[in-house]
Amino acid sequence: MSAASLGHDHSRCVVDDRDREVCLHNAAQRIATLSPGATELTYAAGAGDQVVAVVSFSDYPPEAQQVVSVGSHTRIDLETLVRLAPDLVIGWVTGNPAEQLETLEALGMPVFYIEPRDVAGVASAIERLARLAGTEVVGQTVADNFRDTMAALASRYRDRDPVTTFYQVWDEPLMSINDQHLIGQVIEICGGQNVFGGLSRRVPRIDDEAVLAANPEAIVAGGMGEENRHWLTHWEQYPNLKAVAEDNLFFVPPSLIQRPTPRLMEGTQILCEKLDIARQKRGRS
Repeated sequence: MSAASLGHDHSRCVVDDRDREVCLHNAAQRIATLSPGATELTYAAGAGDQVVAVVSFSDYPPEAQQVVSVGSHTRIDLETLVRLAPDLVIGWVTGNPAEQLETLEALGMPVFYIEPRDVAGVASAIERLARLAGTEVVGQTVADNFRDTMAALASRYRDRDPVTTFYQVWDEPLMSINDQHLIGQVIEICGGQNVFGGLSRRVPRIDDEAVLAANPEAIVAGGMGEENRHWLTHWEQYPNLKAVAEDNLFFVPPSLIQRPTPRLMEGTQILCEKLDIARQKRGRS
């Protein structure tokens, strides 16, 4: 139960992604978002004008870059944040330092934790944020559009011939994702077959030998920045790798697929189109 939940007469109560009920007397007017994804989701929910604090790499929408930064998601400048007097803090379940957020709660600031792990969770996060911010009409419209668009993409691509796919989420150490990860679900929506989907860890560490053994038809990387494709060139040293032989080395801007926000619609569309390119090449062999 959040420290903000002091009774049952509050008009705005939602359950966060830690299964805690968070209640506010009134719609939040001063919101602090402690991850880039939380910033995007809060703006998507129609509450951008109420955001008074963000963390580094909160670069979308562009106006978020003009908001005061209170450090990074892993090290929050508590003094600056407290001085900004937010009436709602949006935390990241596994990304923010627990002790720092507990300190904020001890100071009487309600903390709403989010960490969407599937398509439904993204839409729900937008709806719940809108409820806390008093922007329900905008939030509901955005959430409904997100659900409808993702469902339409799944209907269009999911049942196409499967493309074995390796998604590289990091380079050193080499890391991928399993089927439970949101990106794994996007691969499934696009009719891809995640070659590391069955591993137990959501973000497993692997090595080149594991990729060579899996021999995916397509390799997809996000890189370290929106224009950085150098992760893909690493695989060109293995000309017998199916993805290399077929020139199915694809780049998807990471902010479009690695953040659980409405821009996932755009990232999913790009990924689906890339896997379709791989399918079309089969007939040319």
